[in-house]
Amino acid sequence: MTQRIAHADAVADPAARERLQRRTLRVVVASQVLGGAGLAAGITVGSLLATELLGSERFGGVPSMLFTLGAALSAFVVGRIAQRWGRRIGLGLGFLTGGVGAIAVVLSAAVGSVWLLLASLFVYGAGTSTNLQARYAGTDLAPPARRATAVSVAMVSTTLGAVAGPNLVAPLGALADGMGLPRYAGPFLLAAVAFLGAGAVLFALLRPDPYLVAREIADREHEREREAAAARSDAPAERPRVGFGAVVGAAVMVLSQITMVAIMTMTPVHMEHFGHGLGPVGLVIGLHIGAMYLPSLVTGRLVDRVGRIPMAVASGATLLVSGALAAIAPGDSLTLLIVALVLLGVGWNFGLIAGTALVVDATVPENRPKTQGTIEVLISLAGATGGGASGLIMAGWSYEALGVVGGVLALLIVPIVLWARWSGRVREVRAG
Repeated sequence: MTQRIAHADAVADPAARERLQRRTLRVVVASQVLGGAGLAAGITVGSLLATELLGSERFGGVPSMLFTLGAALSAFVVGRIAQRWGRRIGLGLGFLTGGVGAIAVVLSAAVGSVWLLLASLFVYGAGTSTNLQARYAGTDLAPPARRATAVSVAMVSTTLGAVAGPNLVAPLGALADGMGLPRYAGPFLLAAVAFLGAGAVLFALLRPDPYLVAREIADREHEREREAAAARSDAPAERPRVGFGAVVGAAVMVLSQITMVAIMTMTPVHMEHFGHGLGPVGLVIGLHIGAMYLPSLVTGRLVDRVGRIPMAVASGATLLVSGALAAIAPGDSLTLLIVALVLLGVGWNFGLIAGTALVVDATVPENRPKTQGTIEVLISLAGATGGGASGLIMAGWSYEALGVVGGVLALLIVPIVLWARWSGRVREVRAG
């Protein structure tokens, strides 16, 4: 991964800092390829495994709710750990915890224990939230006008593992059968290896820690400002606080997440009703996850050049169209379901990258990981709400009603971000 860069050199030398940023992105890319394969397991077969063990589709949204609740707790903890000890320790521990959870899911399926399954899915959620939080590591040393692009590099690398994972459902199911396990436990075998591998990569290679370097640079700059103010007999320079843009960015990501998780969670169950097997389910979810991550390189550049607010508006509009299409698509139409789920992924992608950039713009190294961790808790809770409610909405009404509710919720993004822009509460950061 190139020659070692000293922490002190990265703090003092802009050229060394730029080399460290490039190296950091390569390490994050490696961890995200592995992490993407890990998160795909719960998304693809979590609801099917729960339905099989619990004997009712009414509880099909419970796995999504549990691993997103686990993601919420781990997001808070990972953010606090990163604030104190850096991204390497925080993200590494998060992935390792997710790997342990995936192993426990396989164990619960083997012994047929519903309670162990529920607890294991909660722990597994640590890997899913850490996979998302890893994107922040790419922004710590990125210039303001290239932050969204840095996020996109981290996210697009998730595509390989995330798309491969669902399309390995059938062979992994056969492998599980051969081991005497329920077929839906197969993808969690892959998740265990993937999450543990991602944690090992970060522990070994994310050195020097980009956040610790960025924080020391900011501390030195603040100290120079304080000394300059004292020499002029001015009031000491105050530490910057979290800006309102972080609230707006959080709102964009929360609404995108709740819509995406709600519709995505029950799509495999909806497809199973219409006779689609594991192969078509894996294809639809794989393309959906690919659409969540693959557009990132283009999205990141658009967010940096066009602006955070316009791309957030595009997110709300795209998610609305996705929900409407999911509502009107015949259940036996694989093509229309693919289009609806691809648009769902693209809309989420727009919202996550635009929202992430708004949050990073509104924070400084002194408060950034803690604030990001808190926001990730809200995003995870939104996902838990969407996942838990999705099964109830589908059982009480229909999948079509779920699509309509999700689309309307996503549309709320538009007035929120436009109000923030017109009121002057959010300052746009753009390249060039």
